[in-house]
Amino acid sequence: MFAIVAGEGALPALVIDHLRDTDTLFHFCELEGYGSDARGDMPVLRFRIETLGSFIATLRERGVSQICFAGRVGRPPLDPSKIDAVTMPLVPRMMAALQQGDDAALRTLLSFFEEAGINSVGAHEVRPDLLPDPGVLTRAKPEAQHEKDALRGAEIIAAMAQADVGQSCIVARGQALAIEASPGTDWMMQSLMRENAPLNPDFMAKAVGYGGALKRAREVPEGGILIKAAKPGQELRIDMPVIGPDTLRRAAQVGLDGVVIEAGRVMMLDAPTCIQIADAQGLFIWVKA
Repeated sequence: MFAIVAGEGALPALVIDHLRDTDTLFHFCELEGYGSDARGDMPVLRFRIETLGSFIATLRERGVSQICFAGRVGRPPLDPSKIDAVTMPLVPRMMAALQQGDDAALRTLLSFFEEAGINSVGAHEVRPDLLPDPGVLTRAKPEAQHEKDALRGAEIIAAMAQADVGQSCIVARGQALAIEASPGTDWMMQSLMRENAPLNPDFMAKAVGYGGALKRAREVPEGGILIKAAKPGQELRIDMPVIGPDTLRRAAQVGLDGVVIEAGRVMMLDAPTCIQIADAQGLFIWVKA
């Protein structure tokens, strides 16, 4: 029996489509406060971080041997008054993990399931088609400076990994314009804009057809590329980086030249639409091996 813990975004629905197509029986689960649009009318097993031990016990009782975490989930606060007896033995490790970076915390979370005999399966293992082949996917191609900036971006992400923060950065002409932290990739891209201008929701609702970039802050040079890659040693079964159509829309809106992702370690949701948007806006998408 399979279980999926679904978070926000399009990824859970893609995993569920595959499970249904392959007649795989599964339980749909959610962390309280982080619901998923993929649920529809399915019954849901909802849990809190304070009742994680009981949730794992319930999965075992239902014969679950594999679990997949798919979609964005924030780091929940821990309310000591809500911790149940089954979860209490996990609390010391849980508290220590919550004080660390995301990767360390997620590894601890996976260990709780694995110790109960429930193996974690990455969304990319369920849907390997979400890992695009290496190469440039668009009509626009990276230039020599972009290639240098991609190498610089990889160096920056590797350095960020030492502190266990972020999976992406923006580089222009060798200069780091922004690095990803807890607020995420959208916030990072928005930080390039004059007075942090909010992203236009009308634009975000459109697949193509945006006519120009927002105004850059005076201190920020034009152009640049978004580089997204897994941190060295990152636990990909639960936290593989993802881009999708919204990533390309935002990249166009903030005036980037292209998006570079690491081959085999970053998922691309709805690749045809991503390519369509990039081609319409003159952006390149480079899956870099």
